[in-house]
Amino acid sequence: MVTQERALRTRRAVLTAAAEVIKARGYAAATMAEIIRRAGVTKGALYFHFTSKHALARAVIEEQTEPFLLKVTASRLQDAIDFTHQVALALRDDALLQAGARIAVETTFSDEPLVPYQAWTDILTGMFVGAKENGELLPGVSPEAAAELLVAAYMGVQLLSQAETDRDDLPERVTQLWRHALPGLATADGLSHLEPRGRPLEIVA
Repeated sequence: MVTQERALRTRRAVLTAAAEVIKARGYAAATMAEIIRRAGVTKGALYFHFTSKHALARAVIEEQTEPFLLKVTASRLQDAIDFTHQVALALRDDALLQAGARIAVETTFSDEPLVPYQAWTDILTGMFVGAKENGELLPGVSPEAAAELLVAAYMGVQLLSQAETDRDDLPERVTQLWRHALPGLATADGLSHLEPRGRPLEIVA
């Protein structure tokens, strides 16, 4: 048990260090040597958990969604809105998310792209399926297609926000994204109770 806990701590230390280095330097410029130094682990310990920088970057991508508690309330469409605002706030100071965004941008056109799009799309698809069942979505809306489109738009919005304000205005940009997207997604009844700015956390906690 002690050995297992030590291994988990080492893995977490390496992931945290990798996220911090990649966030600061970018994926291409980040080196395993610097990650090892920042994590305070041995080379053998790092390679026990991650066989390459590519494997380490993939782990950063895969663990991006773990910190988020996905709420289930009466409005699954509002849950989706709230979720995207939760991510927007985290993107401003969460090294793991910021590193994931840099990895996605830098590897998109490589032979082995490392992108988080599918994980985010799967989360939103589940919410949109629930919204469909609740009668919140327009009849012609496909939950899968809507989720994919929303994720694509969200990625663009966060990149523009990063370039212009270092993501300071990302929550407002996400609000504007929903204000323009919702009329094409939600029924009239659904629109009447939705808040594009997201609900305060205490309401959905």
